Amino acid sequence: MISFEGGAPTWDNIPALAVTAIGDVTEDATSLFVKTNAGPIEISLHQFGARMRLGERQFGDYGMLVEEPKAMPISVISDANSTIITGASYRLEMHHSPFSFALFNGDRRIQRSPTDGHFVRTFRLPPVAKVDQGWFIGLDLDASEPVYGLGEKWGRLDKRGQLLRSYNHDALGVNAEISYKNTPFAWSPNGWGVFVHTPAPVTHAVGHPSWSQRSYGLLVEDSSADIFLLAADSPAEMIGCYTALTGTAPVPPQWSLGVILSKAYYKDAEELLATAKKVREQQMPCDVITLDGRAWQDTQTRFAFEWDPSRYPDPAVVIDELKALNFKICVWEYPLVSVDNPLFEQMAAKGWLLKHRDTGETYRYQWDTSCFGEVLTPLPESGIVDFTHPEAYQFWRDSHKPLFDLGVDMIKADFGEQIEADMLAFNGDSGDRLHNAYSLLYNRCVYEAAERYCKSGAFLFSRSSWIGCQRYPAQWGGDPQADWGGLAASLRGGLSWGLSGAPFYATDIGGFYGDQRDDELYVRWTQAAIFSAHIRLHGIGAREPWSYSAEAEAAVTQALKLRYQLLPTINQAVTSASATGLPVQRAMVLACPDERAAWGFEEQFMLGDSILVAPCLQPGGEVEVYLPTTISNQWRRFPSGDIFAGGCSHKLRLSLDEIAAFVPADNTISLGPDRQFIEDNDKEPPVASLWPQ
Repeated sequence: MISFEGGAPTWDNIPALAVTAIGDVTEDATSLFVKTNAGPIEISLHQFGARMRLGERQFGDYGMLVEEPKAMPISVISDANSTIITGASYRLEMHHSPFSFALFNGDRRIQRSPTDGHFVRTFRLPPVAKVDQGWFIGLDLDASEPVYGLGEKWGRLDKRGQLLRSYNHDALGVNAEISYKNTPFAWSPNGWGVFVHTPAPVTHAVGHPSWSQRSYGLLVEDSSADIFLLAADSPAEMIGCYTALTGTAPVPPQWSLGVILSKAYYKDAEELLATAKKVREQQMPCDVITLDGRAWQDTQTRFAFEWDPSRYPDPAVVIDELKALNFKICVWEYPLVSVDNPLFEQMAAKGWLLKHRDTGETYRYQWDTSCFGEVLTPLPESGIVDFTHPEAYQFWRDSHKPLFDLGVDMIKADFGEQIEADMLAFNGDSGDRLHNAYSLLYNRCVYEAAERYCKSGAFLFSRSSWIGCQRYPAQWGGDPQADWGGLAASLRGGLSWGLSGAPFYATDIGGFYGDQRDDELYVRWTQAAIFSAHIRLHGIGAREPWSYSAEAEAAVTQALKLRYQLLPTINQAVTSASATGLPVQRAMVLACPDERAAWGFEEQFMLGDSILVAPCLQPGGEVEVYLPTTISNQWRRFPSGDIFAGGCSHKLRLSLDEIAAFVPADNTISLGPDRQFIEDNDKEPPVASLWPQ
């Protein structure tokens, strides 16, 4: 087994853990079957590489894959010690004792079991093992190769040296390893990727020295493991390979690319309408205004698709006023129902809420009130919607119809990480198996509601995500600390999510908690965010530009106006993302895979293939930017037009209203007109001019 002493894993009885083939291997036209001392292994070859299924498959079909990939015909040569499988352009060489492998595409080795040897045995760690926690598989790492992906993670984009766990958390910030959006998909610029098709937690020791600094150890915490080994010639092709399996995002409606204004929270209709009117009076560009959790629901009785009658006796009147001001409306929800609402008993009676695994009674979720403190109102004991129950799924989906009929345009689908191990779902899965996949079911349900009932086009903001959630756009990063570290981590989280096959992301401009009314931070956060797929001002307390100093208001308003001028270029990146799976914000390893010198600049990015952006992430305005020569030998600074050389870094000092953005010198970008909101009849953003002229 693997034990964790003092946080570092130790391996007990390592030689006995290694899986060994026993008996003859068998085959059919497309699969090889290996009987081992730990259970069956099935191997197939595909256009993308190889697939290994370890153990008997247990989990239900949550629709993580868009379809089952077609296996290719194989030929097999086998003797007592080894087996060679060939199919398509691939060859997999397998040794029987212990079970180990090497995968080739033609003469190029894609991946293999680790070559990390030990003084007294061939393998320091078992190539494949069945342990108490699940299945372990090891992959080889070259001496200095980086690894990317694994979802929304706040640290370095290169995961080499990190110990990470694919398991969704209400992370309460962006300062630790835990995060809201995880996917067990990682890849190397060397041309290989690994994707674990599972709802179970997966631990990734990516060259983590406590396990092995030269191996990638995967621990799939389940009785079975479904491992895809991917091969591609470039990072872009690798992400395309993954999204071919798990899906790409549809193109979102045009209005979703405009500014989304929010805070936690507008306390009543008067404050909401006063803010909306001031937005228009100040000529602040804005398309969406948000009623966050407590803004439209009574906290003690939420969530039940009902407006708080004490503040919204006739919500249609408020919605109509906002519509007259040319706003789209976003409302908040979560998949929990207070025990103090009659809907709880109604849903419990029908079996539409998750149950307790041991008693079979409806689970009554108790919030950890210590995390609310003086900042947030403690939440009531609640039931959790069971999206594995077809009737519960349909009820929750269709209950959105009155909201959309009223004029709501967008749902902010919050939470979804609250599934505990001792819960039981209608489909028979326990909470530990459902936990990650719950986000996928929740997002799918709400997005389908928008597809069916929203008149202005389907769009969703979700916080929690798992494999396949990129099909239900978009996602926002949760609850960052309102300081410079929160800004930098939010940026890295979004870029890491993009390197994991999810193209659209937004952050909470200004930070969610711990607000110190830092003018410079607010400006720099806004300036970075105008180049993201979606943009939202949000936090505890006001995030409207005029709530800061006049200087900050002017700089932010200027940046928001630039956002709308950039909409033709942003829309090009969004449309491309839907077709390819590539993110709107592309980290340097993705934007210039043949220029390794650029990869280390992890906090700059390309907006599509048009504009390179180096956000200012520290007070004082100092920025260092690397301009890759593989994209252009010369770059023009936007919008000044100054020429900068490619293939080197440049240090800049920015005034408060300046942005470090660059365009390849031979390129032009399309700019739209100045405007305050996006017209409903816009099929694509209008172009007013080209830059440079």
